Amino acid sequence: MKFQGVLFFPVTPFASDGSLDEERLAQHIEAGVAAGAGGVFVACGTGEFHALTPEEIERATRVAVTVTAGRVPVLAAAGGPPPVARDQAARVERAGADGILLLPPYLVSAPQRGLVRYVEEVTAATGLPVIFYQRGTARLTADTAAEIATLPGVVGLKDGIGDIERMHRIVRAVRAVPGTEGFQFFNGLPTAEMTAPAYRGIGVGLYSSAVFAFAPEIALAFHRALADGDEALVSTLLDEFYGPLVELRDEVPGYAVALIKAGVTLRGLDVGGVRAPLIDPAPEHVSRLAKLIDHGLGVVGA
Repeated sequence: MKFQGVLFFPVTPFASDGSLDEERLAQHIEAGVAAGAGGVFVACGTGEFHALTPEEIERATRVAVTVTAGRVPVLAAAGGPPPVARDQAARVERAGADGILLLPPYLVSAPQRGLVRYVEEVTAATGLPVIFYQRGTARLTADTAAEIATLPGVVGLKDGIGDIERMHRIVRAVRAVPGTEGFQFFNGLPTAEMTAPAYRGIGVGLYSSAVFAFAPEIALAFHRALADGDEALVSTLLDEFYGPLVELRDEVPGYAVALIKAGVTLRGLDVGGVRAPLIDPAPEHVSRLAKLIDHGLGVVGA
C-alpha cells in the first residue's frame, strides 16, 4: 500500500439530529477523490474519531470503501483502550478498509516497552496494514520506532508531535533496519503544509492535508509547487493563506476540526456542526475563514 499526492482526511457529517449523515459523507468523499486525493483516511482526527462510536466508525468506513470503489486506498482509525482498539480494528477490516491508522492509547503515559506492546496487541487483532500515529502521550524513541517498524503488519509512522530532530533520528533509525525500504513516514501535524518543507528535508514527503477537505484547489496547488520547487508560490501560500489560517485555528482549542467542517459547509456541502467537547466556530471566525478561502483561491487562480 503506497501513497502519493495529497492525503484526504474527510470530516464526518452529522444530520440535524446529531446522527451520522452517510449520504453527505459519501458526497464529501466522492468530491475529494474526484479532485485527486491520494488516499482517504476516514473517521480519523479530522473526522472526529474521539466522538464516534465503534459502530459509527464501521459505518463511515463502509461508506468510504463503497464510494472510492478501489480508486484510492481507504484507511480508518482505531485507538484508545486496547480492547476498544482491537474491536475497532476488526470492524474496520470487516467494512473493507485497506488499512488502519492506529492512534495512541488513551490518556496514560507509558514506557517505550508498553507502546510496543500496545501496537503488538492491536495488530494481532487484524490482518490489515497499520500506520502508527505518534502524538500526545505516544512519543517514540528512535530505537522504539525501529522496533515497531519491524512488527508484522506495521507499514508506516505518522508524526503528530513536530519535534524535527526526534523525527529525523526516527527516520534514520528505521532506514538502517534491513527490509524497511517500503516503510512510509507521514507528517501528521495540524495544517501540515506549514511544516511540509521542513519535513521534506528529513525524508518525510507525505502529509495529511486538512485544507484539502474544503479547498482542494489550494491544497493541490501547494503540493505541486512544493514538488516542483516553486518557492515563490509556496511562500505566498504560507504567508497569505496557511499562516493566517493557523493563527485563526489557534485562537480556540478544537478549531483544527471545527474550522475544517465550517470550511466544507462554506464551499457548499452542509456537514453540520461538531460534537462535544468541541464547539462550532463563532460567526466572526467563519467570516474570517470565508475571506481566507476566497483569497487562497485567488492566489492559485481557482
